[in-house]
Amino acid sequence: MIKNIAIPLFAAVCLSACGEDPVIDAAECISGLSPEENSSGWRLLFDGTSLDQWRSYKEEEVNSGWTIENGCLARVGWGGDIMTREQFANFELKLEWAISPGGNSGIFIRADESGRNMHYTGYEMQVLDNALHKDASIPSHRSGAFYDMIVPDHDTSKPAGYWNQVHIIADGADVEFWLNGRMTAKFQQGSAEWQAMYEKSKFTSRPNYGSLLKGHIGLQDHNDKVWYRNIRVKDLP
Repeated sequence: MIKNIAIPLFAAVCLSACGEDPVIDAAECISGLSPEENSSGWRLLFDGTSLDQWRSYKEEEVNSGWTIENGCLARVGWGGDIMTREQFANFELKLEWAISPGGNSGIFIRADESGRNMHYTGYEMQVLDNALHKDASIPSHRSGAFYDMIVPDHDTSKPAGYWNQVHIIADGADVEFWLNGRMTAKFQQGSAEWQAMYEKSKFTSRPNYGSLLKGHIGLQDHNDKVWYRNIRVKDLP
C-alpha cells in the first residue's frame, strides 16, 4: 500500500517551459492493491496505465482534458467531468488526490447522464485547496464536505501539494465520507434530514438530485489541475 508522503509533491515536480503548470513526478504516482485488499474483493478502477474504465460525461471515450501524467490521472485542460463506464450501487471507494494551489475538483457518486453535468443527479465529496480557494469561505464547500449539504465539523484536509486519502462508503441509503482517516459527512439518502438539507441547497431546481441508489462514479473538472491515484472499489452485498 502507498504510505503517506511527508513532503509535498511539488517539492519533486518539474515545471513546464512556461513555469506555470506543475507536472507530477512518476515516483508519486503509484497505484496498487495490498494483499489484504486483494483477498477481500477490492479492485482497481485506475492502475496508472489505462483509462479504459473511464469515459467523459456523455461521451464514448476520455477526451484530452484528462490524461495519465507519469502514472497519475490528471486534469490538464478543459475536458468536462469524467465517469466510470460501470455503475455502482453498494460499494466502498478509496483513492488519493492532490490539488494544485488554489484548485477545485470533486468526487461524484451515484450519477447518471440525464442532466447537463454530473451534479444533476450525483452528489459530490468536495476536493479543494481550503487555504487558497475562495470557495472555502462557504463551510459546506470546503474539502471533504458533502458539497453544499453537510459542513465538516473539522478540517482534516492537507494543503495543495500533499496527498489526501478518501474513503466513501455507500451501503443502501447510508453514506459516509472520510478524508484522511476522519469522517466528514454521514447521511441517509432520501431521509427527512436529507430532504431538509436539499431544500436549503443550490440543487432544488434539480428534482432528480441525489435520487439514485445506483450510478456512475465521477471526477469533476472545475478548471484547475488535480491529480488522482490508486482509485479502487469494493462491491458490497
